[in-house]
Amino acid sequence: MSNRTPLMAGNWKMNLDWKQGLALVEELGDQLKSVDTDRVEVVVLPPFVDIRTVQTVVEADKLPIGYGSQDISAHESGAYTGEVSGAMLKALGATYTTVGHSERRQYHAETEEVTDAKVKASFDAGLTPILCVGEPLEERQAGKHVEYTLAQLEGGIASLSAEQAKQIVIAYEPVWAIGTGEVATPDDAQEVCAAIRDALRALHGDEVADAVRVLYGGSVKSSNVVELMGKEDVDGALIGGASLKAEEFARIAGFQS
Repeated sequence: MSNRTPLMAGNWKMNLDWKQGLALVEELGDQLKSVDTDRVEVVVLPPFVDIRTVQTVVEADKLPIGYGSQDISAHESGAYTGEVSGAMLKALGATYTTVGHSERRQYHAETEEVTDAKVKASFDAGLTPILCVGEPLEERQAGKHVEYTLAQLEGGIASLSAEQAKQIVIAYEPVWAIGTGEVATPDDAQEVCAAIRDALRALHGDEVADAVRVLYGGSVKSSNVVELMGKEDVDGALIGGASLKAEEFARIAGFQS
């Protein structure tokens, strides 16, 4: 039995203005009263414009909810119009940032070099990166899903020391299962999550591999989370649409109840 604390992270994507975000976090805080939050870590990843609102309500109501961003600039500061630095996020109390989500890779042409730079920028700012990796349908059909995913993993952590690698979170999200209603079987998820842990073991040793939390993402719901979480190398979930519904997200977080 792993001693890794499960992490349930809700990615709001480009949804909810600050008022809607405020209402969702307040409702989520109420729903989490029935969840043992000492046994599971709950995090929300709002759009940049909602983070200050989330900070205010979480701190004022002392809610057991962490928060972070959906992206981060690879740069510390300067003439980078539209980007948001790690220091800015840290000043808002953020603790996590997502890096390399498949939508960033697809729509913004983010490469392994970019994700590696953003992972490094996260650590430099004192944030924990959630590095997203995962294969498109054609790679799975060709039987190359593990190879493809591990190439993204190794590229995204290329600059890390063992101590930094020990703190990272990896989210395995098969692209074909994101927002489609399709979900990898628990055995599919376990196969790749175990391969990710084995790769970390080969790169940085047992201590790192045994410490890193590996999440599964892709149409996670309260109806499938228990079976997914029953797998040895699945330590939590990166949740999309279901995280926009407070009651459903709380049910996912309370999978142990």
